[in-house]
Amino acid sequence: MVTIKRWTFELGSTLPFLVLATGLAIFSMPASADWYRFSDTAMTTPIELEFWTEDKKLADRVGEEVLAVFHQVDAQMSRYREDSEVSRLNRNAANGPVAVSDGLFEVLEKAREVSILSDGAFDITFGSVGYLYDFRAGKRPTEEELRSGLPQVNFRDVILDQDAQTVEFRQAGIRVDLGGIAKGYAVDLGIKRLVSLGIRHARLSAGGDMRLLGDKRGRPWYVGIRDPRVEGRNAVVLPLKDTAVSTSGDYERFFVDEAGDRVHHILSPETGKSVQGVQSVTIIGEDALTTDGLSTAVFVLGPARGLEMVERLAGIDVVVIDDQRMMHVSEGLVPPQSDQGGTSGPD
Repeated sequence: MVTIKRWTFELGSTLPFLVLATGLAIFSMPASADWYRFSDTAMTTPIELEFWTEDKKLADRVGEEVLAVFHQVDAQMSRYREDSEVSRLNRNAANGPVAVSDGLFEVLEKAREVSILSDGAFDITFGSVGYLYDFRAGKRPTEEELRSGLPQVNFRDVILDQDAQTVEFRQAGIRVDLGGIAKGYAVDLGIKRLVSLGIRHARLSAGGDMRLLGDKRGRPWYVGIRDPRVEGRNAVVLPLKDTAVSTSGDYERFFVDEAGDRVHHILSPETGKSVQGVQSVTIIGEDALTTDGLSTAVFVLGPARGLEMVERLAGIDVVVIDDQRMMHVSEGLVPPQSDQGGTSGPD
């Protein structure tokens, strides 16, 4: 039996707040001439790169090559592009095995691993009903449409053949959506490219997914986890180095319906509807492919089951902010100390 300490904090009473613009933020000292920054937009999210080098010519090459990685992954794994490898898979895999690239197979294998670990809380076949939502237009599926699509939401119906490196769907109508894991994969690829080019100090982010390479030359990187309901404010700031951080939040893509309920993009594979009870989940681990998938899994599982799963995983930590404005922190993270008399401590 695993004994779990769940450290719980009330937002606004026990934690310091700092300025934040996105799901994850970096607080940096003023850059010297040897720090270089590049940004772009790909995979429907802002990409930010910051790194140290003493070679200006190399810096330009690094920026170009690393940012290109995200466009390559987008072209390969976006469900919004008819010519992508994922779209081809969705069209053909119900008719028989489809050979796929090394990269796509790696992502599908990791997705299956996280699905098994979370007992299906993470499921890339949620796309079988996810495509029925249009968050910009404030559109969601009817109950009848959900009943029709939910039988196709089952990760076990995606058959991976490691020897042949093929993928097959057991039934028609399955649509895989890698939106909950592909950005983490792209961040990891970008870090590999940085290392191959001799970079040793960097941070690379794609929306809520981030990798930190080394430290900030003798200091930690300070990563802020935003308050999900107060724009421009942090729930907590963590000093980190050489790690991956992924945040999933119900504030990323959403609309408020006529009843005043928040309809967001993190869907329950069981119901096909937006998950309730959680506002954000941040996972800290070694690689972004893993943290990206786990942040969605924990969001769906909820604080209690999510922390229980995380505490069984070596090298993984989590911060969950629930819908009661309470923060739940895994035992591996030192809980923030406060003399404000708030509610902190193990429950």
